[in-house]
Amino acid sequence: MDGQQLRKALREGRRVYASAMVSPSSIWPRFQQKAGVDFVFIDSEHTPLGRETLSWMCQTFSALNIPPIVRIPSPDPFEAYKVLDGGASGFIAPYLETAEQARQLTGVIRYRPLKGIRLQEAIRDPSTLEPELRTYLEERNRHGVFIANIESVPAMRNLDEILAVGGIDSILIGPHDLSCSLGIPEQYTHPKFIAAVEEIFRKARAAGCGAGLHWWPGVHDELHWARVGGNLIMHATDITLSTMHLQQELQDLRSQLGESGASVEKSLENI
Repeated sequence: MDGQQLRKALREGRRVYASAMVSPSSIWPRFQQKAGVDFVFIDSEHTPLGRETLSWMCQTFSALNIPPIVRIPSPDPFEAYKVLDGGASGFIAPYLETAEQARQLTGVIRYRPLKGIRLQEAIRDPSTLEPELRTYLEERNRHGVFIANIESVPAMRNLDEILAVGGIDSILIGPHDLSCSLGIPEQYTHPKFIAAVEEIFRKARAAGCGAGLHWWPGVHDELHWARVGGNLIMHATDITLSTMHLQQELQDLRSQLGESGASVEKSLENI
């Protein structure tokens, strides 16, 4: 799957399967390929990955025909430019809350390499683009993917206006941040949280965007979210999957070897 196919699948409501990466190990990409992911989400918001490392990771995944989508540190157009220049197929903008933020980031994903006054003119009125330039930009950026993290109450209030911009290919809910913004931290079964997720999914799908939730506690819940409209299946991260399986198997070993009193703390990172 390339970026253009990914965009089309997300917008058409077809299910797309992915996982998040924080490890820069050169071994991981082959495992992701064998697992059959449609794309990989590389996080640079909550991790200390540098620009050069991100570029190496993006180039490696691209060589394996896995679109690398990088979450940038903030919804900043210049951060988006940097990861695209480094080889990313697209970006995830964290904590996006306004239509203007969506508009500026749409300008990056659709009109790169335009910048400055020329870019602002194109954002305000695409008809100002000369025919030859328009064709060039459409061809150059046809694979670009823009995913927006919706993870706060203000973002929910502004969601209709955000979606009306038209440049977002999919919404991805950040459950931890959303639960905190709702005043119910980490209460993922709370009716308030469930209602918020369902509302975001409904609006995104009605606007022709993909919708998903970055989930890690378990497959059972992921199935539920998929059945209520989520077509972007963002399953866990390399670090949470490794931690959960290692914890469980060490606990099983201790128990089978008569050390039933031993236990490990089960905790998950907010990635």
